[in-house]
Amino acid sequence: MQDGQIQIYCGEGHGKSAAALGHAVAAAGEGKQAFIIKFLKNLDDSELIRRLEPEVKVFRFEKSDRNFEGLNEQEQQEEVQNIRNGLNFAKKVLTTGECDLLVLDEVLGLIDNHIIEAQELRAILEMKSEGQSIILTGIRLNDETCIVADEVYTIEPMRFKVF
Repeated sequence: MQDGQIQIYCGEGHGKSAAALGHAVAAAGEGKQAFIIKFLKNLDDSELIRRLEPEVKVFRFEKSDRNFEGLNEQEQQEEVQNIRNGLNFAKKVLTTGECDLLVLDEVLGLIDNHIIEAQELRAILEMKSEGQSIILTGIRLNDETCIVADEVYTIEPMRFKVF
């Protein structure tokens, strides 16, 4: 990944977050600071990934360990505020230049869940300093987000019939 790029990993297939994590580890190996902010994710792999600190810093602002869709309306509203705190942290990180690579894991799902609009995500991406790289992951990608990306990778499952 070239410095200063915005990459997107999207699609129905598995491995989008793993690809982003691979870039974060590679950046850390080059002596760069990588931050990962996880959205709409269970706690499953967070503890394992935290072992990469301090070279790769992992943040998750949501309090619940359940999927967002499984929460009742009040719990969802509480989590929306926590998610907004995560987005504000992303803005701070970008404007202060605290990291060289920022991964916004499952951020595209925030648009799908009507937590943010595509324009809000685009405004966050425009805060990027020269030389900073950003990776976005999620299942569905809209045109407005797509046009700000330097590279878009679609991960789709393939099924083969054995004859």
